[in-house]
Amino acid sequence: MTTQAAIRNIAIIAHVDHGKTTLVDQLLRQSGTFRENEKVAERVMDSNDIERERGITILAKNCAVQWQGTHINIVDTPGHADFGGEVERALSMVDGVVLLIDAQEGPMPQTRFVTKKALALGLKPIVVVNKVDKPGSRPDYVINAAFELFDKLGANDEQLDFPVVYASGLNGWAALAEGTPGEAWGNDMAPLFDTVLKHVPPHQGDPAAPLQLQISSLDYSTYVGRIGVGRVNAGTVKAGMDVMVCQGADGPRRKGRINQVLTFKGLERRQAESAGPGDIVLINGIEDIGIGETVTAVDAPAPLPMLKVDEPTLTMNFCVNTSPLAGREGKFVTSRQIWDRLQKELLSNVALRVKESGEDGIFEVSGRGELHLTILLENMRREGYELAVSKPRVVFHEVNGERHEPIELLTVDVEDQHQGGVMQALGERKGELVNMETDGRGRVRLEYRIPARGLIGFSNEFMNLTRGTGLISNIFDGYEAYKGEIASRKNGVLISMDDGEIFTYALGKLDDRGRMFVKAGDPVYEGMIVGIHNRDNDLVVNATRTKQLTNFRVSGKEDAIKITPPIDLTLEYGVEFIEDDELVEITPKSVRLRKRHLKEHERKRASREA
Repeated sequence: MTTQAAIRNIAIIAHVDHGKTTLVDQLLRQSGTFRENEKVAERVMDSNDIERERGITILAKNCAVQWQGTHINIVDTPGHADFGGEVERALSMVDGVVLLIDAQEGPMPQTRFVTKKALALGLKPIVVVNKVDKPGSRPDYVINAAFELFDKLGANDEQLDFPVVYASGLNGWAALAEGTPGEAWGNDMAPLFDTVLKHVPPHQGDPAAPLQLQISSLDYSTYVGRIGVGRVNAGTVKAGMDVMVCQGADGPRRKGRINQVLTFKGLERRQAESAGPGDIVLINGIEDIGIGETVTAVDAPAPLPMLKVDEPTLTMNFCVNTSPLAGREGKFVTSRQIWDRLQKELLSNVALRVKESGEDGIFEVSGRGELHLTILLENMRREGYELAVSKPRVVFHEVNGERHEPIELLTVDVEDQHQGGVMQALGERKGELVNMETDGRGRVRLEYRIPARGLIGFSNEFMNLTRGTGLISNIFDGYEAYKGEIASRKNGVLISMDDGEIFTYALGKLDDRGRMFVKAGDPVYEGMIVGIHNRDNDLVVNATRTKQLTNFRVSGKEDAIKITPPIDLTLEYGVEFIEDDELVEITPKSVRLRKRHLKEHERKRASREA
């Protein structure tokens, strides 16, 4: 067990892509965590497949380094507000935060979100201006902007007096003073380590007091079952000790026994006999331990209040796949299997809500945003699940008999030439411009307050409007009165009239009708959406048509069939694209779009009833 003074707990927080995970990489490397000859992957903390592919962190993770005899526990957090539940939990385990800000972009919406959380908990931030070696970096502007942000968020004098470290996470150096642009300002990460030791207080707690340990995150092992991760607040935790598990001060209590106690060393977990105040530990042996619960002494229980997590703002219906192609690719296709999988997800994903709807085989799943829900779907399809999902809808609140809806704070960063188109599109979606600033280099940053409904399906349109050069990010800002109707998708869709296989000949005939989602050889069924119509109405088309062959010779030469390449249909694109009467069919190998009612006469009846 390490002495209290020799433990520091820090969380690394920042906006998306400002370099949190890359910085943790360097801290691990330079503190001698890895052997000289050890082969180490880039962004070693992003351990799951989707994190690696997309280059984003989804789950908060722990690791620990040794520096000058001090044990530093580091929690790497996600930057997307959709995974805010992860950030909130991570902050409950630490005594200080390292706030990373990109030297060119400055503070962004998610920076604001994570900083607000940290300041509210009374944590003192260390500001690290990262990527100072980038051309276009402006460290002075960033520090002033950070100070203004802290002031806006109601920081106290102690929090406003923050230390500043300049760093380049990619090249592995940090410095306390500005140097010459374009050159390395330091040799290694030592200035950052020293700043952490100097400014982050050791955890105050009495090792002899009754045990108090709050569970902030969960893990699972097939050998020992569920594992609880949390920080020892007071007392000492030992392997094999009997404890009381409490859900807040007034909640239910039950007894349990801790089997093993593990602590972090580098990326590994080491078994320990005991751990004292300030240690971040993993415990197993308590079967149904949940997030926010306090593990405390049996004779003198001292439960901590339960962790609060922001409410979800988006809902989607998860249904059983009922298409004619159902069950061809997936292993798990029944409503029971989908329900069990969602229940399992709830154990560790605190910001998620699942409830049964009135209809058979349809579940309502609510989360923090589109990304939060599509990542869950992506994980499920990789595990072999087949299901269909509806268009996301926002969660409304009733306030004094009036309908209120979630409002998002949106920041877009675009080139000057695309500004008009983006502003027009956001105006149509009931966006309200609150701030606009140019950087003098041909780019402009717009800040909007916009209903969350207006952002569903906007990111594809935004990428087209800005030719892929725009940056967009949003965070939840609060609930306000309903803003009125928002126009939906401008184009209709092309719907297959028959079951069968797509032929090149049919595609050639449909090419001038719109853009396709399918290619030759793909299976289709009646009611499946095969493309986007050029006009605003839906059109039923024959996608399985073949050329009539006769035994007559023709003197004219056959024209080669020209086909525009199909749109690459990803899960995110599908979820954003669909309307209320459509579903996305998700299987381990394919993503298809379909009408909710497959037969044309059923669709007509449904539209009359609506």
